[in-house]
Amino acid sequence: MSLTELKALLPDYAKDLRLNLDSVLNESGAPGLSTKQIFLIALASAIGSRYAPLTQAIAEETAKVADAAEIGGAKAAAAIMGMTNIYYRFTHLVSEKDYATLPARLRMNVMANPGGDKIDFELCSIAVSAINGCGMCLDSHEKVLRNHGLTTQTIQSAVRIGAVVHAAAVILEQNTALTI
Repeated sequence: MSLTELKALLPDYAKDLRLNLDSVLNESGAPGLSTKQIFLIALASAIGSRYAPLTQAIAEETAKVADAAEIGGAKAAAAIMGMTNIYYRFTHLVSEKDYATLPARLRMNVMANPGGDKIDFELCSIAVSAINGCGMCLDSHEKVLRNHGLTTQTIQSAVRIGAVVHAAAVILEQNTALTI
């Protein structure tokens, strides 16, 4: 199913999501990001949101603007954030602060060499971290992006993409289960 067909399946009560998808998935609605970055972030966000039809539709659009290595970087960001967001959210939220002093002992080599552009990887990572609600990871990726000269508006654009893609994934998945 295409992205256009999926957007059409969003029910009337989620009309804002349909409008927001149109907005954030183009350069005028995502200031500071290129079309390639927009779709890489959307792909990582869709993977992180776990709704296969939306992930597939966004993957097809992403393949039109990004090469295999760049797509691999977006997938790697979703994969590694799926692990690190949970771990670091635990160390941040648990009352016992000793956990934060222990080495994570989790392989995270992909963060040093994500395959695609490092900035694109960080943009994907911050969007997925927002979806997963990890404040420590959000702070870390935001700092890296700011150190590379990205503006707050550019970073906000990435997080907005993650928010809209995630909300669309939730509604598309659940709408098929609703009978009222």
